[in-house]
Amino acid sequence: MMKAMDRWLLPWVKDTLFRRRGRITDLMLAVCDHFEPFHNTDKSGALRRMARWHECLPLVTQGSCDADGKRAKHTFFYPVEQYDHEVVDSLADLCRRTGNEVEVHLHHHRDTPDGLVDKLIKGVSDLRSHGLLGGALEQPAFGFIHGNWALDDSDPEGSGCGVRDELRLLKNVGCYADLTMPSAPHRTQAPVVNQLYYARSTPLGCSHHRGHPVRAGSLGTAELRHSSDHLLLVQGPLCLDFTRRKLGILPRIENSDLGPQNPPTVRRMGLWMKCGISVQGAENWCFVKLHTHGAHEAGHPSNIGPARLKFHSEMEQMVRSAGIRLHYVSSRELVNIIHAAEDGKSGDAGAWRDYIYSPPPLLG
Repeated sequence: MMKAMDRWLLPWVKDTLFRRRGRITDLMLAVCDHFEPFHNTDKSGALRRMARWHECLPLVTQGSCDADGKRAKHTFFYPVEQYDHEVVDSLADLCRRTGNEVEVHLHHHRDTPDGLVDKLIKGVSDLRSHGLLGGALEQPAFGFIHGNWALDDSDPEGSGCGVRDELRLLKNVGCYADLTMPSAPHRTQAPVVNQLYYARSTPLGCSHHRGHPVRAGSLGTAELRHSSDHLLLVQGPLCLDFTRRKLGILPRIENSDLGPQNPPTVRRMGLWMKCGISVQGAENWCFVKLHTHGAHEAGHPSNIGPARLKFHSEMEQMVRSAGIRLHYVSSRELVNIIHAAEDGKSGDAGAWRDYIYSPPPLLG
């Protein structure tokens, strides 16, 4: 079906109509970038792109400020199969200057379980050599975004992965959460939408197409956090935007992507918040995870251009007037706060940024 709507439209309608929502007191905003400086270029081009990010990112975030006094954040999911010491060293320096973090991105095709594990272990080691990735020194932890959206061999055409039972393999190598979804309008879109949930890995593939919503308190799901075959899935907002219509008739898809034609705006923030992504039983803490491909030039206007600068200014004013505490977070901090809610923590969500997974050595 067009734009994979056969996979997600009915689940979205059910979620919109029946899932409990609450008044938002705390808003967590994370930008997760599929950061690919080598996309359609060579090393010199990748370094030119890095120079542009060094120039522009501090300018678009320096005037921002959340309820904790933090500037706007940007998490770089670097494709570890494209590791280059000089490029990653530049990225690490950018993170050191701006207080941002790097996580793991991976493209692989027709792979094997052993091949996947080897790539992840090497990728984690490469990033850690630059002081990147959080967690204990002996046991680094990482967030993960799958290349080409094909998590757990989920592409219907069989491309972009090849490894089933992938969630278990990720968990056992140190992955604290997968942050791939949503992928609509791509055909890999899962039938679970606007959720924080644990998926049980199986040899059948597409394990993230079902799962247990994260719940708070005595009826919580914290035991699944420690299960070797369950992985936390953190989704970004996905909905229909009835304020923008194709040909003036059909609503457009809002998939929380900061693409070349879709810069962040206050109007879009309203839609993201209405998706109400939260821990069950702690609906007042709202989690908004955005995604983007910001490294190459097409992604610059939405990520390091005037549109993003304007967005932070107007959005901060909007949430202050609504009495909402805004927290700019990395993906690691986002997941820490999710687990804090799961464990029954309440009040100011910003207190739990480092709840389980510690900052990377580079920021220590």
